Parts: sequence; structure tokens; C-alpha cells
Amino acid sequence: MINEIRDIPKRAEAIFKATRGLSLPIGVPYLGMGSSHYATLALFYQGIPIRPEPASEYYNYLKNVYNVKKAVLISQSGKTSEVLWCREVLTQYIAITNDTKSALAVSPKAREVVDLQAGKEIHAATKTYVNTLITLFNGLGINPQEGVNALKRNMTKYEKWGENAAKILFREINTSEFKGVYIIGNGPNIATARQGALLASETTKYPFIGMSVSQYDHGPKETAKGTAVILIKSNGPSNRRTENLFKLVEKAGAKILQFEETELQEALSPIASIVPIAFMAHYLATMMEIPETFAVGKKVTQVDK
Repeated sequence: MINEIRDIPKRAEAIFKATRGLSLPIGVPYLGMGSSHYATLALFYQGIPIRPEPASEYYNYLKNVYNVKKAVLISQSGKTSEVLWCREVLTQYIAITNDTKSALAVSPKAREVVDLQAGKEIHAATKTYVNTLITLFNGLGINPQEGVNALKRNMTKYEKWGENAAKILFREINTSEFKGVYIIGNGPNIATARQGALLASETTKYPFIGMSVSQYDHGPKETAKGTAVILIKSNGPSNRRTENLFKLVEKAGAKILQFEETELQEALSPIASIVPIAFMAHYLATMMEIPETFAVGKKVTQVDK
């Protein structure tokens, strides 16, 4: 996993250049599962008018509500069952995938195929997630160049933060009263919180919960004692509320870890802010002697309807 994370800047630069002329539609569903879905939230929660939905819920519950014939389908493998189901209810779609020979990409309904160019990835989504973000930023008219540059400059800093955070969490997890870990963020970094919790849970086999700061404030803060809270900090409109909340929960007994990429505006910060979380997950899994990323299922989830 560590080599895949360290490969992120190179792959990010490649997809940035490859998708600079890409134009993605607004006002249509953007359908994916897991990290493919979470990436769309980074755009949605800064006001870009797209309709991000989990592909499973769209197919089973919303297809007749939206009743649209065009969409953007995102599956890093191109094989995700629920995303493939959605082809049935569309006349055409744009496919975003890391496998241009996959079922998603070769369907005659695929009007355009965007190759994520992330290279081989066998562990939790890191390179493919970042490249999905950059593709969406470029395609929806937000220049991600500063985010890509931050990746190229700051990987050593991100890795150091991740390793130190892993050491702190390892100590906490090995205490008898420890209950779990939250990862939280505001606005576009709700995507980071959700994806960070997903990849950390997959990699360490320990439960991480991702949510927005405001959701944490509405109830889960009562669990503060005996938990750790990783805050993806950014200088946005919720900053003051966030500062006050974490003084409160730290006093109540939570272990607080914060990461902020100060070189980036909040809008672009998700491109970089997921990377230290990925390093943290790798180092924590190593300390916990976790033998493999996927033990219960497989990297690509394929199910029957």
C-alpha cells in the first residue's frame, strides 16, 4: 500500500494533463459506490450543481423519481455491480474508470470514457480516489493545478503526519477503555472524512466513522470520552464552530488529531487532505500486524440484484 500512496503525485499529474479539456455535465446524477461516490461529494458540497447518489440507492429507490436518461457513472474498477445495474435505466452515460476494457467502459451506452490513468491498485482506493477528484474538478470547471502541485511538494510532510498519527492511535486503541475513531470535516472535506474512514477501516480492520462536523455535533460528541477524533481542518465558513466544538470534546476526554493543508483553499483541499489519512491507515495497519487489506470480501464488490 505504501508504494501506491507514494505514487499519487505522479499519477495525479498525469490525469491533470489528460483531462484539462474535459467537460462534464451538470444537473445529472453522478452515480458510484464507496470512494467513487465520496469523490463526488467534494464537488457537491462546494455548490457544484450535480446530483451525487450511491448507485445502489439510485437503482433501487430513485430511478423512477429522477427518471433521467443521462448520467455520469463512476467505477474505478469498471466492474462494480450496482453501477453496472444503472446502465439499464439510461440511454447514454459518461464512464469514469481506471479500466477502459471493463464492462462499464465497453457498453454501447457509454458515450464517452474517461481513463483515470492511476495504474494498478490492489489495496484500498488511494491513487484512484485522488485521480477521480482531479477528473471531476477539471471536468466541472475548477482548476486543480494548485492541489496537484501541493501533492508534488508535500508528500514527506503528509507521510510524517500519518506515521505520527498512527503511533498515537495505536497507543489509544490498546487501552481498555478506547471505543473508536471518528474522522470529520466540513464542506468539501466531508468527502475526505467519508473516504478516510472507508480506507482506514478496510486497511486496519478497525471501525472508523466518517461524517461532517455538524453531524458529529448533533449527538456523537456525547461519545467523546474514550474516542479519538481526526479533524480535517480547513479555513471555511464552519471554522469557528469547529474550533469551539473541539475545545469542548477534548475537555470531555476525546483524543484530538488535526490535519490542515494550509497551502490550499478549502475548495481544493480534498485533493491533498486524503493523503495523510492514507499514510496513517498504512502505518497503523503495520503496527497492528494486519496481514492483508481485503480478508472478508474483495477489492471489487460484485453482488446479485
